[in-house]
Amino acid sequence: MMGSILIVLFFATLALGLPVVFTMGIASTAAILVDGALSPLLIPQRMFGGINSFPLMAVPFFILASELMTACGLTAALLRFANDLVGHIRGGLGHVNVLVSMLFAGISGSALADAAGPSAIVMRMMRKAGYEANYAGALSAATATIGPIIPPSILMVVYAISDSRVTVAGLFMAGIVPGLLLGGALAATNHLISVKKGYRGRETRAGSGELTRSALRACPAMLMPAIILGGILGGVFTPTEAGAIATAYALLLGFVLRTLSLEKLYTVLVRASVTTSSVLLIVAMASVFGWLLTFLQIPQSLAASIAALTSNKLAVMFLLAGFALVCGLFIDTLPALIILTPVLGPIAAQFGIDPLQFAMMLVLNLTIGMITPPVGPVLFVIATVGRLRIEGLSRAVLPLLAAEMAVLLLVILIPAISTALPRLLGFSS
Repeated sequence: MMGSILIVLFFATLALGLPVVFTMGIASTAAILVDGALSPLLIPQRMFGGINSFPLMAVPFFILASELMTACGLTAALLRFANDLVGHIRGGLGHVNVLVSMLFAGISGSALADAAGPSAIVMRMMRKAGYEANYAGALSAATATIGPIIPPSILMVVYAISDSRVTVAGLFMAGIVPGLLLGGALAATNHLISVKKGYRGRETRAGSGELTRSALRACPAMLMPAIILGGILGGVFTPTEAGAIATAYALLLGFVLRTLSLEKLYTVLVRASVTTSSVLLIVAMASVFGWLLTFLQIPQSLAASIAALTSNKLAVMFLLAGFALVCGLFIDTLPALIILTPVLGPIAAQFGIDPLQFAMMLVLNLTIGMITPPVGPVLFVIATVGRLRIEGLSRAVLPLLAAEMAVLLLVILIPAISTALPRLLGFSS
């Protein structure tokens, strides 16, 4: 009875358009109260237990560090460097869009932060340069999805809390190659579309002196991911401590460069606090919902159903990927990750799928869901910022979505894409 109430209420409230955090809360609370087999005290206990985690402390630190770096004006420096480096290539501003997102991913770890920040800026530049408005918006939405893949990644921190078989550091390393492949696939697609549409790059190529100056201006921003990854790889600090170091570095940079006033700092702290509160509320409520799914042995039931269909590891991987893709169409990325990890993770383990490969498949899959209607939060951010109709934006994103799906296919077919680097560096058995 409890399971029926939980599942039916979850999808019913989701169909009504309620935010996912409320759908999980209503479904979990109603299931526990109506069934009566469990104490209602379980709800606050599980909510607190879900966020009472040392690795999870990395999330507010990385959010704050990203806000500080943006407030310091270093996004503009990254943009200028990217434009000097690749702006002269065919479809130059499109390549700038991809490169800036890859560089900013090493700071923010969030697709929404990228979409609302540097991607939105490049989108406006592309439109002024003659790029079709819907294509400029679609490319900006697609490149924003690189943010949660290249480390540091907020999604990977949350994933590591939900699955004890992997570590935050291991997931960070596992995301590097898929993130680079994602950037390469989007750049290649942009080139083909630019050739077809006649989009050109900047008229003059930046000279070595100009390129050197823009690189030096962007150097403080590019040092942040180097500090984070270097410290973790060198065993100097944990990923959580890396978040604190990144925040301290961004704060110091703001005052040294005199680009961060007390008024700006107050605004940054408020924005980071609101974002962190939203993330932690989702994590807390999803912890209750996910625990109930496990308690009701829903993962075991799904595993038995899949085992009845096939015992082939690759076929199982495709089934799990397809299930996650469908979920990503209707459920926002973070709650979907927290819900699906304890459900699908044990199934993957039962069939001998490497935990890092499965993690990257799931994170990449759900990240792609951020640019697929009807939910597609990144699409809606870009549509709002660029004053575009979601219908035209959805059509324009299709070839870019195909490129991202191709990368997902490679991650599924070739485990080494996700596992080779962590294993080389000692973060995987």
